[in-house]
Amino acid sequence: MVLLADLGNTNVKFRAADKERLLGERSCAAPTREPEAWLGAARKALADAGATAARLVAASVVPGRVADLRCVAGLLGLDCLLVPRELPLDIENRYARPDEVGADRLAVAFAARRTCDAERIIVLDFGTATTFDCVRGGAYLGGLICPGVRSSIRSFTEDTAQLPSPSLEVDPTGLRIGVSTMDSLNQGVVYGFAAMVEGLVARLERPLGGPARVLATGGYAEIIAPVCPAIHEVRGDLVLEGLRLAAYDRA
Repeated sequence: MVLLADLGNTNVKFRAADKERLLGERSCAAPTREPEAWLGAARKALADAGATAARLVAASVVPGRVADLRCVAGLLGLDCLLVPRELPLDIENRYARPDEVGADRLAVAFAARRTCDAERIIVLDFGTATTFDCVRGGAYLGGLICPGVRSSIRSFTEDTAQLPSPSLEVDPTGLRIGVSTMDSLNQGVVYGFAAMVEGLVARLERPLGGPARVLATGGYAEIIAPVCPAIHEVRGDLVLEGLRLAAYDRA
């Protein structure tokens, strides 16, 4: 049994896993800036799975918080391994400077490659940023980093006096002309990101060499996917799935 951790810019998510699957109903998250809450989230993830773990396997994009993560592991009596430096991922990294690739991006690419039989794959991660990661054959080629849904919402709701925070509820049958501020905001954000995905996927398929299987993960994937035909499948917790696969490759 392993405890997995995805240390992102906004939250750190914990979830237990065994050799076959992720365990528990969902990830247990705590704000990245509140390491004192991480131990509770980690313990809750283990309790939800009804399990004890032998080690913690993690991906981090916040180097300054890795010491906090190791502290949590120590309090739980677990060894801590970070991908890809301490726990390599079995995927070729073709980034110009391989060390610049976020561990979360490599983890989703690795998970996609292991669980999808398409030759060409594009993985969308709707996190703090929206990332497009491209896989062809056994190689991670790179991708794109675009604004995130939450950061985009925050930028115009904080900088404008009369715009409320959108609920992101839309009619999935199609875009229409907004007839209220909330309606206009909801459709602008949801359909705007869907259009961005459709346009960028079409452009990325040219250098990829043909049509790609498009997987989506991250907190907003289930909101954007129903109105975005370019997305073929939503995969929950694909970062953690990549960590699970890496943990048992090493076992």
